[in-house]
Amino acid sequence: MLEKKEHTMQTAVMTNKEIVQDLLRRIPDDASLHDIARELEFIAAVRQGLNELDNGQSVSIEEVKRDLPSWIIK
Repeated sequence: MLEKKEHTMQTAVMTNKEIVQDLLRRIPDDASLHDIARELEFIAAVRQGLNELDNGQSVSIEEVKRDLPSWIIK
């Protein structure tokens, strides 16, 4: 996993291009393309989740508790 460095910009006010540029400034020079892709996927998923929350698209804790057993592979 990539080492986390201090993050000075808030991604909520950054364009997608700025987010990628910020990531490229922060990651080690020897990061693999797989590492970079994984970090971008994580950032994209977090931003999507925050957008969904902002738009009122959330799931109650009760729903999660009810559905969680079906998400677990046995």
